[in-house]
Amino acid sequence: MTGAAKRKDHPLSMRLPEGDIAIIDRAADLRGRSRTDFVREAAVRAAEEVLMESTLLRMTPEGFEAFVQAVSAPATSVPEMVASLRRKAPWEKGAAKR
Repeated sequence: MTGAAKRKDHPLSMRLPEGDIAIIDRAADLRGRSRTDFVREAAVRAAEEVLMESTLLRMTPEGFEAFVQAVSAPATSVPEMVASLRRKAPWEKGAAKR
């Protein structure tokens, strides 16, 4: 290839039932995405989840001990979370008026 940029994308073809295509198209439309972009994003997200579930984590004995200490320590409250949980949800605010 002289002077032309080498394309880095790789095609992927699938045969899907009409019902699956309809669902995908509807969801993609709700997100304002093309079918291709929606399916690519969903497939990559699913692949990342599988890889994260099966990734082996290695650490030194000292690192593991620090991890165990952190996980075993008593929980401490996060003021922002406490405040958020104490606020009424928008759908609860109007319920008292009835």
